[in-house]
Amino acid sequence: QGTLKDIQCAEPELFEQWRALMNRQDKENTTELKRKSFRRPMYSTDTLATEDEDEDSTTSTDEDSLRAELRHRTTIPWSSFATYLRSAGLLLLPLLVLSQLTKHTLMVAIDFWLAHWTSRVIAAQIGSAERNCTSTKDCEFSHSSYLQVFCGLCALGIVLCLITSLAVEWTGLRVSRELHCSLLRTIVLAPMRLFETTPLGNILNRFSADTNTIDQHIPVTLECLSRSTLLCVSAVGVISYVTPLFLIALLPLAVACYFIQKYFRVASRDLQQLEDSTEMPLLSHYSQTIEGLTTIRAFRHEQRFKKKLLEHTDANNISSLFLMAANRWLEVRMEYIGAFVVLIAAVTSISNALCSQLSAGLVGLGLTYALMVSNYLNWIVRNLADMEVQLGCVKRVSGLIHTQPESYDGLMTPAQVPAGWPKYGEIQIKNLSVRYDSSLKPVLRHVSAHIRPGQKVGICGRTGSGKSSFSLALFRMLDTIEGQIAIDGIDIAKLPLQTLRSKFSIILQDPILFSGTIRFNLDPERKATDQMLWEALEIAQLMPVVKALPGGLDAMVTEGGENFSQGQRQLFCLARAFVRKSSILIMDEATASIDMATESILQKVVMTAFADRTVVTIAHRVHTILGSDVVIVMKHGAILEYDEPDVLLEQKDSVFSAFVRADK
Repeated sequence: QGTLKDIQCAEPELFEQWRALMNRQDKENTTELKRKSFRRPMYSTDTLATEDEDEDSTTSTDEDSLRAELRHRTTIPWSSFATYLRSAGLLLLPLLVLSQLTKHTLMVAIDFWLAHWTSRVIAAQIGSAERNCTSTKDCEFSHSSYLQVFCGLCALGIVLCLITSLAVEWTGLRVSRELHCSLLRTIVLAPMRLFETTPLGNILNRFSADTNTIDQHIPVTLECLSRSTLLCVSAVGVISYVTPLFLIALLPLAVACYFIQKYFRVASRDLQQLEDSTEMPLLSHYSQTIEGLTTIRAFRHEQRFKKKLLEHTDANNISSLFLMAANRWLEVRMEYIGAFVVLIAAVTSISNALCSQLSAGLVGLGLTYALMVSNYLNWIVRNLADMEVQLGCVKRVSGLIHTQPESYDGLMTPAQVPAGWPKYGEIQIKNLSVRYDSSLKPVLRHVSAHIRPGQKVGICGRTGSGKSSFSLALFRMLDTIEGQIAIDGIDIAKLPLQTLRSKFSIILQDPILFSGTIRFNLDPERKATDQMLWEALEIAQLMPVVKALPGGLDAMVTEGGENFSQGQRQLFCLARAFVRKSSILIMDEATASIDMATESILQKVVMTAFADRTVVTIAHRVHTILGSDVVIVMKHGAILEYDEPDVLLEQKDSVFSAFVRADK
């Protein structure tokens, strides 16, 4: 994949094989193109000056855009974090915060109790030496009360750790479930425009990779980040309590730490994204090689695929190596800051102890916390960088969730819709103009038509004439600008969307069958009897095929109906439409991808089994609508011709007759 020059550099053997197939005309065209490219254009001085000014203004604009991009990249995505916290709920979030604060407060209290215990033991030993105790009982120090308090605090700490862990996991589970359900609801209710403008791979990634990150990684990273932050704050608080002079030296260290983390987060986020982007081609190439191993060996291209695999592996390893180097870079600088913290804490603690009788236990406690500051700072910055990358998943999912859904509620309730509607299948279209999106031009312009009950209508036209848009408008999948569509006298814009779409049957160019039984594919709602199902299969001329299968109606259909031919799948869809007993059937180029024999069966079934129903056929082959009662010829979203096919064929200058002559 790539340009011809890329293939020549990367795959010389393959290029030589292609080169032998190039004809002389291609070489002459290439030579002529090169000659034209060597012609020197002539410019005036004013033109050159204008281009220089434009180049300067473009450079200035690019620099402003670069600064804005850098500011955006160094900003923590607080909106995504707020979305994540809101999804956790108002009751669970305070429990998580309270349990974290209580747990770390208790951990500091345990350390203070140990420092106090140590100071009392040292003081007791010094007092015993000064009193020259002769009896062991007189010199004995009672540890029981201190031990009981210490054990009680430790037991309470274990309980709080358990509560905190449960709160974190519960929060992650709740957020993941809430976002996934909202995402699924959005996709189900989303307009068709979303699927036309959004690649399918992006939607699948929201449900797979992004949801997995929200479910598995963000809770762990959030817990590590909060723990490291609270431990660092506790360490600074303890050191400041022991030696208040430490706060003076804390400010320059905090400024240095801020700039280091700001510099690291941008690089770390980009390197993580680079690692992810280089991993996908590696896995894709590996899976493609496994699937096409027979073909690769048959053409003896093992070395080419091996070379490509090594290139993808090297690219992924390089990005991983740079990411590890960036982490080591951060770790070294955090160690430097930690060393300064220990030095300042030691100097201020010793000075304070010499001047104000500070206990040895508190001095040791302050130095112990100072030794751990560098480790806490390192994990804070690394977890913060990881959290930024992971919150991007929340941002992408949230962006898709905020997609405006279709208007499912109509002015009429389902109870107000007449029973058995539509009974006759009369379609009245008045001055209809529709478009796919508010930012696009209309695809149907002032269309008016009257389709009588039971009439067979054929619609034809060139690509882009609005044929398929006609059927989409009946299902209310497009935005209506003006006009209306009335079916049996009821404006479809007033109907609930589910009620409207459940009353029609449609057969598309690509037949849709689901994994399950034949019974389920014919009657998903389980409203028809076996006799009705067999009758539908007999009408569609599929009864011998189904009877030959083990299980009959309970025979399994593989995914997409791959165990049936294209024509058989189309006939199954026709049988399903017959079972539904819909008074209106829409066939959107249903015969475009089947053979002539199956097309003949399909046309015969439509004319006999659906004789009393309204059928709208959008034709790919014009001869398929020659037997229709009325033919509509469309062009540029408007009705160009509307009459019986015999009448249009008699008019030699009509567009329909030209289509028929071209189709022969």
